[in-house]
This record gives sequence, C-alpha cells and structure tokens, in this order.
Amino acid sequence: MPLDFTKHFIAVPTEFKLRSNTGCSWKVTVKLMNNRVTLDQGWATYAAVHQIKIGYMVTFKLLTPDTLKVIIFDDDGIEFVNKYGKHDEAFASKE
Repeated sequence: MPLDFTKHFIAVPTEFKLRSNTGCSWKVTVKLMNNRVTLDQGWATYAAVHQIKIGYMVTFKLLTPDTLKVIIFDDDGIEFVNKYGKHDEAFASKE
C-alpha cells in the first residue's frame, strides 16, 4: 500500500477484510516490509482463488477502518468478476 494511504489511520490494522463485488469477505494480515505496508497471510490464496493474473489491475477502497473493497480489472480494463467455489476456510471471513 502506498504510504499516503496509511496516513488515514491512527494505527494501521494488523488485519483487513477484503470484500469483493460478489459479496464474499476474505481475511488477510498486514505486515510492514521495507517501510511499506503489505498484505501478507491470506493474500496469495485470495489472489489465486480470484484468478488475479499479471497485467490485471486491483483497486482497493477503504469501507471501514478494517475493511477494503476490492475490484479487479483484467488486462483489457474490464471488471473481472469471478464466481468462485468454496473458500479456503482458514482465510474466508465469517459475516
């Protein structure tokens, strides 16, 4: 995440819920690495389940202090909506 994004927090959360356009929520941990806030545990699985590929653009919108809305665009700039099957229960967030 850009450092400018982190200025919106008194303290950056250690965990975020990622919410997709299909209504699913996904839990990821947050880690400070090289003076940048990065999505850590749960992100790789999220990216795989949602079929995020190199060339895709991913946008994040802060909904609440610990929830980000995620919108994925394919390499043609078209919103990509993946109606995936079952989540990895370790990271799927219970609503």
